[in-house]
Amino acid sequence: MAERRRMIPVWFFVGVLLLIYGVLILADGIIEWNHLPDTVLANLHSTVWWGALLIVIGALFVHLFRPRKSSR
Repeated sequence: MAERRRMIPVWFFVGVLLLIYGVLILADGIIEWNHLPDTVLANLHSTVWWGALLIVIGALFVHLFRPRKSSR
């Protein structure tokens, strides 16, 4: 029997990249929490918010487009 190969959607890899970037940005935001840069809106901690948002979106993409075993 010939084994059927199934293509992995590109959106799965996009989700993995978003997860990785989200973790890195969130880690940077947590590290700089007490040592804020000299910018006007630094007290909003945008790196923490963007990191968390990227993690959520990446996890959603990975969940929706994860490779599944076909029933055939």
